[in-house]
Amino acid sequence: MGIGFDGNLFIFDVAGYVTGFGNPDWARTHPAAESTAPSVSTILKGGATCIGKTVMDEMAYSINGENKHYGTPVNPCAPDRVPGGSSSGSAVVVGADLADFSLGTDTGGSVRVPASYCGIFGFRPSHGVISTSGVVPMAQSFDTVGWFARDPVVLSKVGRALLQIPDAHPVRPAQLIIAEDCFQLSSIPSDRVKQVLVHSVEKLFGGHVLKKANLGDVVKDKVPSLNCFFDKGNARQEDNIPSLAALSSAMRTLQRHEFKNNHGEWVITVRPDLGPGISERVWEAVRAADENIGVCHSVKSELCAALTELLGDAGVLAIPTVPGPPPKIQMDPATLETFRARAFSLLSIAGVSGFCQVNIPLGMCEDLPVSVSLLAKHGSDGFLLSLVETLYSTLKEQVESLKSHPCL
Repeated sequence: MGIGFDGNLFIFDVAGYVTGFGNPDWARTHPAAESTAPSVSTILKGGATCIGKTVMDEMAYSINGENKHYGTPVNPCAPDRVPGGSSSGSAVVVGADLADFSLGTDTGGSVRVPASYCGIFGFRPSHGVISTSGVVPMAQSFDTVGWFARDPVVLSKVGRALLQIPDAHPVRPAQLIIAEDCFQLSSIPSDRVKQVLVHSVEKLFGGHVLKKANLGDVVKDKVPSLNCFFDKGNARQEDNIPSLAALSSAMRTLQRHEFKNNHGEWVITVRPDLGPGISERVWEAVRAADENIGVCHSVKSELCAALTELLGDAGVLAIPTVPGPPPKIQMDPATLETFRARAFSLLSIAGVSGFCQVNIPLGMCEDLPVSVSLLAKHGSDGFLLSLVETLYSTLKEQVESLKSHPCL
């Protein structure tokens, strides 16, 4: 029997249907797709069943998941909080047990964020290992096809179908590096997230596997091309990590440039009706000067090399997926912007390096979902999927042992 799934089909082409890109003006001005995206075809051929289309952020340009035209999917873990975007509907159908898994896209965090907010697994693959043909581009230097699931077995099964790799087998990490400074960005107490992971790794693999690192220092020392991004309004030290804020700035600069090349002419011609926040970002991209684009590509190469050196063979990096629980719907813009700045500092690590990343749910803290992320070097997707399968039952045991605490 096929696994039920719900693809984020407002951005994936399906033959005979208009790919709406989350905006009615886009749908109105584009014809039906002539063919189905290879990623969708692959998963259908593997036995999945498509059960419908899902809501997404307009033009994939948000991590909140609010859509003024089609409504905001209800976060199944916290109905008064945003579901995360841009693949909001895809995460919600899995979190609400309406589908076993779903597809989504992740450019700046659009699978990882909603997975964290909705308390489910979310996988961003290594950049370029899964075809994005037949997917409306946002920014090709970062676009990936990702997926959601409620358990690691299904997560792995879907990934192996998309990646065309063999079935899972148990693996051991050579080292698991805790990015201490990144965990300090999170408002969730470290014993609710970091210590759950640490205790699980110690139990399974031994304490010698665990290492600590100050990731901000690694990036500052090993990515010299970031220098020109340090003076672009980055957050203060106490609010963010300067080198990661610079990394985020480089990522968003290149995203704006590529979005403009992809869609600027359409935006100027059609002048679409866009929701708050989305409109400002879209027009900022369309009007942006094309500065430091070559430097952005250098940053990508340098970061990939630096993190590959840091992790070595079979190494894993642990960071928070996001800096705290999901924001409330229609949160104060100033408060939300501070949260977004921290979030993109974390999200840019895999985004710019092209590494694979998985969001792992770790229960609830004060009735809100919490999670942790693991990253592995480019091309290690099968290894990371296997590690999650190996690790998760022990993680659940650690979570269960803390349930007497009000946070877990």
